[in-house]
Amino acid sequence: MMNNTFSDSLLNRFRLVAILEGISYLLLLGIAMPLKYYADLPVVVKYCGWVHGVLFVWYIWLLIKIWMKYRWSFSKVTIAFIASLLPFGTFVLENKLKKEQQAVNG
Repeated sequence: MMNNTFSDSLLNRFRLVAILEGISYLLLLGIAMPLKYYADLPVVVKYCGWVHGVLFVWYIWLLIKIWMKYRWSFSKVTIAFIASLLPFGTFVLENKLKKEQQAVNG
């Protein structure tokens, strides 16, 4: 029997990774990139980009697992993917998932 409750740790892990991925993206765009071009510090982009890349891959991997487990629609998965490409997108998505989780769990 498939467990479809929103209290599942997979969804909670996805929400956490979404927040971390969003933070790393903002750090990359807002701090690392300006330091690279205005302070001649490309090493910051190297390491911040590496961390962001790992978190992005983890986000996509968890998104695929959630798609299969919860049978999300293609459009919902597409929106979650697009959210990862937009600054602040993962924060909006995480907040929406949190509200869905609270509604289901009462």
